[in-house]
Amino acid sequence: MAEEDSKVFANFGRYDELSALQATLLALDPNAEPTSEEELKEIILHRKLTLILDEYQEQSYLADPFLSDLVSPVVDAIREHARNTEAKSTHRIMRLAALVYAYVKFRGYKTITRFFPHEVPDLAIAMDYMTRDGSPTHDAAQWALRYVVLLWLSLICMIPFDLAQFDEDNQIGRTSSALEALGKQHLGRAGLEREGAAVLLARLYMRRDMLQRFSIFLDWSMHAVQNPDDVFTSLGALNVICEVVKSGPEEPLRKAAPQLLALADAAPLTSNMVLRKYRTKLVARVALRLLPPRSHRKGTQLGAQAQAATDDGLLAEPDIDVPEEVETALEQLFASLQDKDTVVRWSAAKGVARIAERLPRDFAEQILETVLGHFSIHSVASASLYDVPTVAEGTWHGACLTCAEMARRGLVSAEKLPELIGWLDKALYFDLRKGAHSVGSNVRDAAAYVLWALARAHDAALLAPHALALARSLVTVAVYDREISIRRAASAAFQEYVGRTGLFPHGIDVLSKTDFYAVSVRKNAFLVAAPETAVHPEYRVFLFNHVLDVTLRHWDASMRQLGSESLRLLCLLDLDVLGPQAVEKSSKLLQGIDTTDIHGGLLALAEVAGAYRQRLDGPDLEVRLHDIFSRLALVKTTTLTSPRNELVTAEACRLMAATLTLSEVQANDKGAVPHWRKVVEDGLRHRSTTVQEEAASAFAALSGLVDCTDTVKRLIKELRSGSLSARPSVGRMLGVLRYDLHGNALPKAVECLLECVDAKSPAKFHVEARKTCYEAIPRLLNTVVGHMPEHLTPKDVGALIRALLRGLEDYTMDERGDVGSWIRIVSIQGLAAVASMFLGRSELLPSYMPAETFHEAIAGILKQGVERLDNVRDEAGVCARSLLELEPPAGDYAIEGGEMMRTLFLQGELVPWSDGSVLFPKAARLLCVARYRKQVLSGIILSVGSRSESITRPMGEALAGYAATLPVSSTEDEQAYSLPDLLQDVLDHGQANFTSNLVFVPVLQTFNVLVGSEKLQDALSTKGECTVKLSAVRSVATKNISRLKNVQRIQESMKIVVNLLALTFIADPQEYMSCVEALQSFLSHDFPHVRTATAEYMCQVLPGVDLQGREEAVEEILLETEWTLPDKVMLQEATGRAISVLKG
Repeated sequence: MAEEDSKVFANFGRYDELSALQATLLALDPNAEPTSEEELKEIILHRKLTLILDEYQEQSYLADPFLSDLVSPVVDAIREHARNTEAKSTHRIMRLAALVYAYVKFRGYKTITRFFPHEVPDLAIAMDYMTRDGSPTHDAAQWALRYVVLLWLSLICMIPFDLAQFDEDNQIGRTSSALEALGKQHLGRAGLEREGAAVLLARLYMRRDMLQRFSIFLDWSMHAVQNPDDVFTSLGALNVICEVVKSGPEEPLRKAAPQLLALADAAPLTSNMVLRKYRTKLVARVALRLLPPRSHRKGTQLGAQAQAATDDGLLAEPDIDVPEEVETALEQLFASLQDKDTVVRWSAAKGVARIAERLPRDFAEQILETVLGHFSIHSVASASLYDVPTVAEGTWHGACLTCAEMARRGLVSAEKLPELIGWLDKALYFDLRKGAHSVGSNVRDAAAYVLWALARAHDAALLAPHALALARSLVTVAVYDREISIRRAASAAFQEYVGRTGLFPHGIDVLSKTDFYAVSVRKNAFLVAAPETAVHPEYRVFLFNHVLDVTLRHWDASMRQLGSESLRLLCLLDLDVLGPQAVEKSSKLLQGIDTTDIHGGLLALAEVAGAYRQRLDGPDLEVRLHDIFSRLALVKTTTLTSPRNELVTAEACRLMAATLTLSEVQANDKGAVPHWRKVVEDGLRHRSTTVQEEAASAFAALSGLVDCTDTVKRLIKELRSGSLSARPSVGRMLGVLRYDLHGNALPKAVECLLECVDAKSPAKFHVEARKTCYEAIPRLLNTVVGHMPEHLTPKDVGALIRALLRGLEDYTMDERGDVGSWIRIVSIQGLAAVASMFLGRSELLPSYMPAETFHEAIAGILKQGVERLDNVRDEAGVCARSLLELEPPAGDYAIEGGEMMRTLFLQGELVPWSDGSVLFPKAARLLCVARYRKQVLSGIILSVGSRSESITRPMGEALAGYAATLPVSSTEDEQAYSLPDLLQDVLDHGQANFTSNLVFVPVLQTFNVLVGSEKLQDALSTKGECTVKLSAVRSVATKNISRLKNVQRIQESMKIVVNLLALTFIADPQEYMSCVEALQSFLSHDFPHVRTATAEYMCQVLPGVDLQGREEAVEEILLETEWTLPDKVMLQEATGRAISVLKG
């Protein structure tokens, strides 16, 4: 699934761990100042606690049985800190407050505050903590502490005692005034303190002894909201008022209703989304307070049974007078239903539904009628849903949400149900293009929500007349909507109807095919769920028409592509009926001016042609294909060939490839589509890769019908001399032609490919063009392999294979990086395909692929498998595994060391060749295979010299580890490998590429890895063959050192010389003296960077080397000399002293 569902827990399994971590935190003295080390540990401890809570965030209710044991100790610690007036430390109390906030975020403040202490003395403690001088609550960083204490005060102020009892005799009202002032002080904050202050003030004003202050607060709030620059105070004030109106005493609020509504009408409240949300809540809650409590009607209030009972007088509704303020409130809520923000619309929708629930049935029907009228606001002058302006999205969404909330409460009457379902049927497909995207997903989601609510609240008898239409619409949205959330919502609504009403045809079977998981992946919904549902005739035609009328016209090209593929599967269910209908309807799309429609129509025709090819053959198939091909004439030539319409051009070429017939080819310019050749040839010259590929496939279809040799030669000449973007078409075209049917063009194709892949040829194709030519080689061979002797000679095939082998050595670099890797990857794939092809046809061996060539291919693939680029190694690994999995041929074509390779790479878990840390220890063992050793070693050397630490380190460790297992002296067995042999092979590779820094520097780095490895110290420091090899290494590394300009090469040479000092000091004193002499060239080098790097590296290496005390004296000289200075006399003197000390 593209959207991974969160983990589901059965219980709060990490309670013990959480409790232990919290106990560790609580055991610390909150009044002590932690050290920096303790601070870091405590921060990590707090982070672990919050991570555990975050893990259970989606199922926070699992922690309810443990909240008392978890929250109470933390709050008690904060209480003790508040009581201690001498407390100065703030760091630890900050973490405790942050932990309480984490619990509040985890479970909500209403749940967590129940575990706060709320005794009478706590009021004075908390107030003093917030107001006294020096309190940590005054620290700007202590926002969590202020929030927690404000929540604590909000709980304490609910104690059932008059607050005047806490006042002194001469200061009546002091406590309540202090609480109110504290709340107002924090009500304008931008952080969470505002929410804590709002809760405090709301609970304060809901006290009976504070009711007289609420009207004063309303006046203060009116003044606050008039200031457009102080948004946060307005938010806090409205939050307080909304909470009081929701839960406060009824009579005072009724009297204050005009003042509350006047506050909601304040102009500045429309400037901010959150302000508009609070304003909407306030209006709805005031209206609810003006109405009597919820009606005694239960269940489906306006369902069939309830309505019949009302008509018979069995369920009489009381007459109520609806205040004028309620009508005013409804008008404001109706306006909010069209707000640009979803949260405002949803708040208004819930408010309208709650008000309607308290009104008589006639009033509720009027409200529903008004809500339904919102659908037509922008639809009166629109011919279809697609002509509705995009601004209608908010209006339709608000109307759908309101209908859903009313449907949940059973407020949709039988008379209004058909009209509502009619609008919902349109809302389910509300998808309007706006620029490069579309709007309407929230409308479709809300429409599914309405239908879900109708199923839950209404009788099956009311829904029965609409059951089939609802079933078709919901299934269609469940399988063909673009958004996963909407497909799931439609599936959930369908499930609700199946479970509660049983009205939908084949409900259980369809539901099993379109359940939550089946529709979660778009491709599965289109190509699996939809065809399986269409098996039932009740749904087939509806799905079929939706694809043709909606999906193929969708703004998203990927939707059109999937829709056409789904159409093919639908047509296969009844091809004789649906096939011609699909062709006719798709043809109408081609006649439009919108390229989106044209592209959808071409996609559909190509897929229908594929369905015909799957089911028909002979003359019947040719007639059908010719009919589809002729529909191309409906599209203007300029539309098909315009450079901007690449999707249309590509799909037109694809349609030609699927429907081209011999009769149309022979008709030339007199056929049904006389311009089709021009479209194909223009497609080959197109700058788009997709268009070129589809045009090549169309040309391949043509080459299967007639001999195109002359056309091929002409196109080769034109494309090779054409624009750079068109040249890749040469390879694409030559790779897909049907040489097995008409092979006259084959010699010219082979000649062209060999010339194009040659970087030294006059054609000088760029890397993208050469890549397509390399791709064409294995395709060409695969086309004629069945009749190889008739078409190609062994010399031709050998030349093509040699070209692929040369492709493995392409290391072209440009500003994009190693673009040659594209060619190396294609060459790996081509060699593996060619090798598999010939191994499966033993009659072509060895003439067409000699054994030596086969083993060269294996060696080249293995070399790429150990190089530095992850994607190249990964492709080499795939191809190597495929060759190893083949039946090992006998004789010369058996892969040398094949059994060992199968053990390494095929047994057990799949080896990820892109992961160097896993691959390289195994790959180093490939050096045991003598036949492939040279190539593998060259790849290893390049990886050791990589600039990426993730490649250099694991490869160096793997090579050193393998070298440590080798014998330290050579044997007479030519197949055996030894450490001296390894050193000699690396040395030979370096000498062969002495003038190429790209190769020689990695060789030096490889020697440094071997010489510097602790695993090889004993083997290399013992006099013998290895010391002789190392002497040769030193000689090659320091050759012409003074004339070199590449700093990296000089430094790597220097490191070899320094590393050899320790290895040769005892084993080979003569070589040691040679190394000392060589050091003089580095310490006195003309480049200051080289001198400095030499001194630094010697200071780094010498302390770990035993030179009988010389190392300390040399290090002192190196440290006291300023090697960057240009004073040659001083540098010569310092160098001479260091060399003299080393010589002893």
